[in-house]
Amino acid sequence: MKVEKLVEIIGADFYTGVPDSQLKALCNYLMHTYGIDPHHHVIAANEGNCTALAAGYHLATGKVPVVYMQNSGEGNIINPVASLLNDKVYAIPMVFIIGWRGEPGVHDEPQHIYQGEVTVKLLDDMGIENFAIGKDTTDEEVASKMKEFEKVLASGKDVAFVIRKGALSFDEKVVYKNDNTMVREEIIKHIVAVSDEDPIISTTGKASRELFETRVAKGQEHKYDFLTVGSMGHSSSIALGVAINKPNQKIWCVDGDGAVLMHMGAMALIGSNQPRNLVHIVINNGAHETVGGMPTVMGDIDLVGVAKACGYPYAVRVNDFEDLDRELQLAKGLNELCLIEVMCSIGARDDLGRPTTTALENKENFMEYLKTL
Repeated sequence: MKVEKLVEIIGADFYTGVPDSQLKALCNYLMHTYGIDPHHHVIAANEGNCTALAAGYHLATGKVPVVYMQNSGEGNIINPVASLLNDKVYAIPMVFIIGWRGEPGVHDEPQHIYQGEVTVKLLDDMGIENFAIGKDTTDEEVASKMKEFEKVLASGKDVAFVIRKGALSFDEKVVYKNDNTMVREEIIKHIVAVSDEDPIISTTGKASRELFETRVAKGQEHKYDFLTVGSMGHSSSIALGVAINKPNQKIWCVDGDGAVLMHMGAMALIGSNQPRNLVHIVINNGAHETVGGMPTVMGDIDLVGVAKACGYPYAVRVNDFEDLDRELQLAKGLNELCLIEVMCSIGARDDLGRPTTTALENKENFMEYLKTL
């Protein structure tokens, strides 16, 4: 289905969400048509954030907004859907467009399997009427369903279109880039060189895949790394939990700008606890690059200032490898909480692989290694 037709059928003029590779056609259409425009299209910090933003739009305009997300974001919308949007509370109508990763019977990565199994069930449990759109779904079927949905929306309830793999298309090409020069995979290689045998907790997406392949290229074991393949935004909290309980061991967290933004409150918790053995590295390309490259607002945020305000005693931004190496070496020797923001280009090699060990094997090997420290 052409994404332009879906947008026409829905008939909304405000979209907000968190990008998803399954919804790349929609995301590219919105960026091509509106870019980032607070009156028509906003990429939010997390899915609960965009649901509340959309609620504000409805309160101000009386119109029905659209919120898009990967199905992993359903957990983030449960609270605002149940306690804000629900017709037993404020009866705020909303259209959700949800990418169905891990759909039963469709091969996907382990972090998507269970979420895929419960995607529709969660919507049903939240009282959100839903309709799945696949490759063979006709425009007429979608239009007919939207007619039914309009009655539901008029009663103050919410609806959802669940998008199967390959269901949407958009012909226009959208290029995402920035002016930074460092490549993320090379940044990770520099981190690995300095961290040596210290444990690393890495964020979801391509950063963890590149860390895994860096170990392979160096002939090193994977036991040093916990790859947070799902649970976007939570790697720094995992690292905090490890650091507190291994106080005599340097712990490194390799994070991403979109992940930090998704649950930025974690930085306040880290800063308040001030684990002296934690190095928090944020690789910032100002983009949700793993799912297509759509922008985050982190290119405009003073993350070093945020970290210092949260209680990080040492925080710095670097723009080249010379400064990166110097700050990595300094952080390794410092006995205090550190944040290093690394400004990064957008892009990864086309043949980037995925971890060949299972998530359970990763956890068990990491835990066994931590026992020796």
